[in-house]
Amino acid sequence: MRIGLLGTGPWARAAHAPALSEHPGLDFVGVWGRRPEAAGELAAVHGVRAYDDVDALLADVDAVAVALPPGVQADLAVRAARAGRHLLLDKPIATTVAQGRAVVEAADAAGVASVVFFTTRFQPEPQAWIEEQARVGGWFTGRAQWLGAVFTSEDNPFAASPWRQEKGALWDVGPHALSVLLPVLGEPRRVTAAAYGPGDTVHLVLDHSGGASSSTTLSLTAPPAAAGAMTELRGESGVTVLPEARGDVVPALGRAADALIAAAGSGEPHPCDARFAFTVTRILANAETLLHSGTR
Repeated sequence: MRIGLLGTGPWARAAHAPALSEHPGLDFVGVWGRRPEAAGELAAVHGVRAYDDVDALLADVDAVAVALPPGVQADLAVRAARAGRHLLLDKPIATTVAQGRAVVEAADAAGVASVVFFTTRFQPEPQAWIEEQARVGGWFTGRAQWLGAVFTSEDNPFAASPWRQEKGALWDVGPHALSVLLPVLGEPRRVTAAAYGPGDTVHLVLDHSGGASSSTTLSLTAPPAAAGAMTELRGESGVTVLPEARGDVVPALGRAADALIAAAGSGEPHPCDARFAFTVTRILANAETLLHSGTR
């Protein structure tokens, strides 16, 4: 599969470009970025072409991987899908319901495959745990904490990201927590509560279709010593905790590329496709509305 990369920021440099370059099933064709000089630098590192026109890149590939802010990603994903290109996207696919729906509709209309990189879902031990708990069932409550120190650590490369500064933990790490809870507990019938905490911290309570409820705490402003992620389930079979993820992000992104190749070849949608990511976007948009309707 010939694939191009859209984006040249820290995430593209640290994860996407190495994963695409190292993957034996991909022909990494080239890079496009909003800053041509950055595209040239990243392309040179991996020995591929730098494109100054996104449509020229789309003409040369079968698929695109996107490492851009969600609003930019959504518009380019629609453009790529309409050109018949498969989509390897990042979370969240969009920060508005309208943009998320547009990505799904474009992918469906074009019949292209899509995979969205929810990191935990492509790490072997956490993914095996998620699948096992979904089979077990009988869950009563879930509790997730995704606490990052992006805004409290020195020299974090993502701290200057304008969209993270605007949208905070709800939209940055919220998708990770939901990607674990939803396959096990079912889609939420409603977000029943949303409240602010310190900094960009938010607390959510969800009522799930499977009968369980869950609470989630999200932050990018946790003290570095308190940062980390956990998910706990309690139910008929007892208590279980999501195993800690191991390994670098590059192999996980490689597995997401495997999933895209498989979905494109079989025509069968992957569980982490654009439609699932749109469900996540709708939940977060609902939560954001509740947060803005309250007082801080």
